[in-house]
Amino acid sequence: MQKPPQSIDFALKETSPKIGAGAVTGDKLSSTYDLVEQMQYLYVRVVKAKDLPGKDVTGGCDPYVEVKLGNYKGVTKHFEKKNNPEWNQVFAFSKERIQASVLEVYVKDKDVVADDLIGRALFDLNEIPKRIPPDSPLAPQWYRLEDRKGDKAKGELMLAVWMGTQADEAFPEAWHSDAASVGPDAVASIRSKVYLSPKLWYVRVNVIKAQDLVPNDKSRFPEVFVKAMLGNQALRTRISQSKTINPMWNEDLMFVVAEPFEEPLVLSVEDRVGGNKDETLGKCVIPLHIVQRRLDHRPVNSQWLNLEKHVIVDGEKKEIKFASRIHLRICLEGGYHVLDESTHYSSDLRPTAKQLWRPSIGILELGILSAHGLMPMKTKDGRGTTDAYCVAKYGQKWIRTRTIVDNFMPRWNEQYTWEVFDTCTVITVGVFDNGHVHGGAGGARDARIGKVRIRLSTLEADRVYTHSYPLLVLHPSGVKKTGEIQLALRFTCSSLINMLHMYSHPLLPKMHYIHPLSVIQLDVLRHQAMQIVSTRLSRAEPPLRKEVVEYMLDVDSHMWSMRRSKANFFRIMGVLSGLIAVGKWFDQICNWRNPLTTILIHILFIILVLYPELILPTIFLYLFLIGIWNYRWRPRHPPHMDTRLSHADAAHPDELDEEFDTFPTSRPSDIVRMRYDRLRSIAGRVQTVIGDLATQGERFQSLLSWRDPRATTLFVTFCLIAALVLYVTPFQVVALLAGIYILRHPRFRHKLPSTPLNFFRRLPARSDSML
Repeated sequence: MQKPPQSIDFALKETSPKIGAGAVTGDKLSSTYDLVEQMQYLYVRVVKAKDLPGKDVTGGCDPYVEVKLGNYKGVTKHFEKKNNPEWNQVFAFSKERIQASVLEVYVKDKDVVADDLIGRALFDLNEIPKRIPPDSPLAPQWYRLEDRKGDKAKGELMLAVWMGTQADEAFPEAWHSDAASVGPDAVASIRSKVYLSPKLWYVRVNVIKAQDLVPNDKSRFPEVFVKAMLGNQALRTRISQSKTINPMWNEDLMFVVAEPFEEPLVLSVEDRVGGNKDETLGKCVIPLHIVQRRLDHRPVNSQWLNLEKHVIVDGEKKEIKFASRIHLRICLEGGYHVLDESTHYSSDLRPTAKQLWRPSIGILELGILSAHGLMPMKTKDGRGTTDAYCVAKYGQKWIRTRTIVDNFMPRWNEQYTWEVFDTCTVITVGVFDNGHVHGGAGGARDARIGKVRIRLSTLEADRVYTHSYPLLVLHPSGVKKTGEIQLALRFTCSSLINMLHMYSHPLLPKMHYIHPLSVIQLDVLRHQAMQIVSTRLSRAEPPLRKEVVEYMLDVDSHMWSMRRSKANFFRIMGVLSGLIAVGKWFDQICNWRNPLTTILIHILFIILVLYPELILPTIFLYLFLIGIWNYRWRPRHPPHMDTRLSHADAAHPDELDEEFDTFPTSRPSDIVRMRYDRLRSIAGRVQTVIGDLATQGERFQSLLSWRDPRATTLFVTFCLIAALVLYVTPFQVVALLAGIYILRHPRFRHKLPSTPLNFFRRLPARSDSML
């Protein structure tokens, strides 16, 4: 089924940025930084000062440094009463915005009324040296301070001043002139940063049995279960079938935990004494750092642990000593991959234990160049503004670019690298608006501008892809284009043999197949893993906020969506369209629409019947020729978000409102009733189709079940006759006659259904027994 092309506004566009990759220029970045455009910066590293004179009555001073270039001014922090301060701060001024010819560096004394000048140093921009990595960093030098008249003043300042690019090591931590309007408290929130996801483990707790429990009420049979708590995760076993003081369960409980292990596992044995009332019969606390780590399917040693019980006596907590014990196996599973993102867009498939990792097969390099046409995401001083930054996630490594303040066409030109262990993975790049640049309130959120997913297996090795990707966001009012992001991408293969060999390996580590987890288990564990990752990354500095991590990990991808259901239905129809097309073509052959083609098919059929050893070679040769023919039209661009495929451009407003509804719903009851009735009508159609499929299957079963004795008699008799005929007749003759009968001319056909079909439709099914 050929779908119409999507709007050109939502399409991918190939670009030709001025990057070093593929070009031979004398003045280019080093080979590790060739996927971005060069951006020249003037760097000023303010290290320290000494022998500063006292300016107030106490003889001390409160020094700070002001670095000024034209209209741009950067300021260090100030020290209280310190004559030999150390700052070690870097300032970066974009060369594109430099309109002055002199760099001015002032050392000032902070005062309540007006700050006093201690001294200054001036630099002619034409005489500033240029540095290109991998050159060593420029060594800072001492400069004698001057007063406003150019005379020598007391005190010296250690500085390093140089011209460089964004490849400089000082670039990520520098104060940027682009962010001159940002207050000192918010500077940390706009810097670029590399993050690592915490190392995640599955914890398996196999609760076997308990022994010598002491219930409070000895006149009843205890209904005992085990509750396990790990952080904010809580699981419980079923109530034991053996209602004694020695209950048995033999049940597995699975948790997700991140290194370092901060919280212990707490097991409590509880007795259900009423409808909602449970009594604790004993507890034990297990620190995870002492738990055995398992790398394969071999069982770990079981252990008996004592259960402790505390009671309140005269207002004091006292521990009761008794011999209740619990028998269990507990281990940290290193052979599984802990899923923390949607399985369709996984960027990492390696097991937890590093000992089980295969060697890397290549390097992925991403150049985040720029964005243009961004929409205003918030209002400041009565006008729309956007403070955009990018986040990219692949494997355990997350990167965040610096925030470009108040710019609808930001240029980042930052390049990052990842090791690749499997090409069947996806890199995700998201663009966000920083809501904390101007001291956003505690409830401020970083708004999503859009994201791009690129599957590595769709990329050719060693080719540089430079494209402008549309940024699309789905709103309750419909799909909106919020801008475009320009990326440069290159996958470099280090071992072609290893990469091709990967296609023979299972997608997930072998423990997922030897001891598989249920779909429901995986979904719950994935949700817990996402919560752990988002909590840990939100505690970094600058924080990668929870809403950003959840958007990048597609935390809501499992929620019901009428739009997504329609899109998946049409995807299935697109897959089946090939079979449908073959069926229509065969029907045309059988009906002699094109006599010449039908005659050729007859000849081919007779050859294959006479020489059956040619059947498989013919099929594989045909597939080979189709593949070679399609090579001319192979995709030359990476895949991108498709609004037509997603049914986002034609979704009904009510369907989108339902998709954005909370869970549980927050809509009025009449709207919920209408949606429920709509869902019932759709489910009714699905129910009918499933019932029809069940009916056809039951008719096959009734061929030999004697439910219809006459039909079974006829079928059994036919089978006996067919067996005798096929025994004495060569198979090639039977196949030839059957094929000629199926391909017979329309003159020898009639429009009524065939005898076998009539017989099959008369067979009984169990639908008669349905209520």
